[in-house]
Amino acid sequence: MGEESMELAVQEFTKQFKTMRSEIGRFIVGQEAVVEQVLTAIVAGGHVLLEGVPGLGKTALVQTLAQVMDLDFSRIQFTPDLLPADVLGTNIMVDRNGTKEFEFQHGPVFTHILLADEINRATPKTQSALLEVMQEKTVTIGGTTHRMELPYFVLATQNPIEMDGTYPLPEAQLDRFFFKLSILLPSHEEIGTILDRTTGLERPEINKVISGQQILEMGRTAAQVPVAQEVRDYLVKLVLSTHPENENAPHDVARYVRYGASPRAAQTIMAAARIHALTHGRYHVAVEDVNAVAVPALCHRVLLNFEGEAEGVSTSDIVEGLTRKC
Repeated sequence: MGEESMELAVQEFTKQFKTMRSEIGRFIVGQEAVVEQVLTAIVAGGHVLLEGVPGLGKTALVQTLAQVMDLDFSRIQFTPDLLPADVLGTNIMVDRNGTKEFEFQHGPVFTHILLADEINRATPKTQSALLEVMQEKTVTIGGTTHRMELPYFVLATQNPIEMDGTYPLPEAQLDRFFFKLSILLPSHEEIGTILDRTTGLERPEINKVISGQQILEMGRTAAQVPVAQEVRDYLVKLVLSTHPENENAPHDVARYVRYGASPRAAQTIMAAARIHALTHGRYHVAVEDVNAVAVPALCHRVLLNFEGEAEGVSTSDIVEGLTRKC
């Protein structure tokens, strides 16, 4: 792509990103940072895990996002009795002109945007049913592989793991989430605005402002943002510093961390930093772009040891400390 055509693509990228953010903001009050990070993951083709106590608007955010995009949307309410077949689908026996044969009945995962609501209320067996579709964008049933239409996103919500009736997500599944974002309690003014928008007779009408092909094109534009060698080296050093056995690991990592982040985390930071650079008016990735996306990309991929969990250490604080030391 030539310099002039790249500049036009970047301008279109910025316009579309702002349009999506503005349209979501017509209904979702506050949470500007969370909205921007969710859109960053969407453009990069990643999945998002939203964590917070009930009633903070996690599901409303995902539903509003689905309305903004001209894409199919499906929702699964995860419960302890949910089975993998309820999520993926199953082969059923059908009668065709007197002949019995198996036919695959698609589950709710066959969509463009999947809302996995309260994902950590299902058992680990059912949670793991999403591993293949989140990574390979395929579902294999009875030896037959079914491919998803792109774009494909899993947006999951979960309650804090200390709440009753929840199961921790498997480490392999956590690693497949592009970002993990925490939804915080709104301020006094924001709660007042929420009441105005949601308890009256009229609610803001959300318009579809972008198509799936446009989202894919935005992802291709972001992938062309250059990254200098020194910035890439900084990114790699940051990820390696999350491993307690690494010689550059700081004291807190060596003391409290059991396992560090995987190479997939480095891929996540690279993709997210490119998008962050574009949305902040830069045509190249800087160290500040890497630091801006490090916490949501790494906090769920850094696993604490027993001492860290016992002392209530925050992985977000550990990652923030790394961005100041690397």
